[in-house]
Amino acid sequence: MHTLSNEILTVNVSDHGAELQNIIRNGVEYLWQGDPAYWGRRSPVLFPIVGSVWEGRYRVDGQEYRLGQHGFARDMDFVCVEASQTEVRYRLESSEETLQRYPYPFVLEIAYRLHDNKIDVIWEVINPSDKKMCFQIGAHPAFFYPDYDPQAEDRGFLSYDRTENLQCIRIKEKGCVDAETKYPFVFPADGMYPLTRTTFDSIDTIMLQDSQISRVTLHRNDRSKWLTLDFNAPVVGIWSPPTKNAPFICLEPWYGRCDRAGYEGEYMDKDWINTLAPGEKFSSVYTIEIH
Repeated sequence: MHTLSNEILTVNVSDHGAELQNIIRNGVEYLWQGDPAYWGRRSPVLFPIVGSVWEGRYRVDGQEYRLGQHGFARDMDFVCVEASQTEVRYRLESSEETLQRYPYPFVLEIAYRLHDNKIDVIWEVINPSDKKMCFQIGAHPAFFYPDYDPQAEDRGFLSYDRTENLQCIRIKEKGCVDAETKYPFVFPADGMYPLTRTTFDSIDTIMLQDSQISRVTLHRNDRSKWLTLDFNAPVVGIWSPPTKNAPFICLEPWYGRCDRAGYEGEYMDKDWINTLAPGEKFSSVYTIEIH
């Protein structure tokens, strides 16, 4: 475990999965603490897939491989390669074990950097091989609802940096989507989308793609800001466990998403895949701002 701190925030990160464990401001915990009665994780990094592949199987050059939901990086121990009071960097490299499930050599680095009331989450994926590499990567941080009362109906509000003409897609079966059917995501005139104890019971995940938004803010019941995520990822998922009246919500920037239901094509041809040429590096940052 590594602790980062400044005059505003204290953040803990585990070597296991390079996963955030705490975000604390003024003694208040903002990050969900992983109660398995609802969901046992806190902020896993999703790599080398986001979501599920159809029937748990995918194909590279005609050979079939198996991967569980969201890949394997979240369940592996990373090596800390750099640490200071306000920044920590971790590295995970491919091995014989990973090559059995994902046939691409890789170097994955995940860093966390504090500045003022913000946390930059930095991802770098490097292709160390002499062949093209394909991958997906995503975030899955879970945050406490600011005014959670299990007996109350209200859970606060969401606001986006864009509210007009938004469309979302939905999970169809076996964790995979119906990519053809688009559902309008309609905001009230004031731009504040109300969250309730049943918001996710019928839709499971609010999934927006095609870079429709780049900022999402979670508000308290009095509409004051609680926290904000800024990102440039092309897909974002908003999720809380359906029918569980859970105390948290996940705000998830993704470079990728689950398969279309029934997809049996090549991994390199799946929706929202990223590719790296030999020696090339992918870099991205998203920022969590604690209000």
